[in-house]
Amino acid sequence: MFSVANYFFALMEITTIIGLFLGIAAVLGGQVLEGGHISSIMQGTAAIIVLGGTLGATILSFTMSDLKKGFNSIFTIFKASGENPSDIIKIIINFAGIARKDGILALQNRVADIKNLFMQRAVTYAVDGYEPAVIKDILEKDIETMEEESATASKVFESAGGFAPTVGILGAVLGLIHVMEVMSDPSQIGGGIAVAFVATVYGVGVANLIFLPISSKIKRQAKVEVMMRELIIKGVISIQEGLNPRIVEEKLNAFLEEGMRTTEGKK
Repeated sequence: MFSVANYFFALMEITTIIGLFLGIAAVLGGQVLEGGHISSIMQGTAAIIVLGGTLGATILSFTMSDLKKGFNSIFTIFKASGENPSDIIKIIINFAGIARKDGILALQNRVADIKNLFMQRAVTYAVDGYEPAVIKDILEKDIETMEEESATASKVFESAGGFAPTVGILGAVLGLIHVMEVMSDPSQIGGGIAVAFVATVYGVGVANLIFLPISSKIKRQAKVEVMMRELIIKGVISIQEGLNPRIVEEKLNAFLEEGMRTTEGKK
């Protein structure tokens, strides 16, 4: 069971899990520490108003295609990339050595072993004799398309994060209207006001603990993926040019932070 759990968490983006748990736990824990009850902020009507209203406003703001991109991106923020840029660089350096010694066609039998599909395409183009400028043009267009899709997905959640607090205020106002209707019964006023403001809590909470962080995570993952793909393009074109593996390494290490850089050529 322990090994299964380790495998599960290895496949997950752990910061997403920790962030969601910690944010929600802190709010609920603070409510309890203040002497309140969790049940007092569990209001179905407020949830319907905030979540339903936010969903409706978000759907109205985007096309179905945009919404699908946003929905699909939810799964990506929970999934670890499983690829380390340093490992990609090591593979490219190894390929550079093989190509320099035996020619680029020697990489033909190694293409199927490449797990990164973008890199597999890039190496295939190089082996097939595509000009470096053509390879760069094709793959950079691919990157551009990926960036546009990620930006759209991020915008969906960013917009939801903007709508939620406002819809929460709307829910609070509706609750206060109901309180005004029962002003003749003082015993219901206090509880009615408390329930009314739960909608505001929901709106601000889901915006700042869920929707906006998801938007930021999508942007961050897209930025990392763009860096990885640009690194691959630079590496494959360097292989085509027949550069020394050490020079290739230096070129690719420039994409990484100091602590992540490989030292293959210096061993």
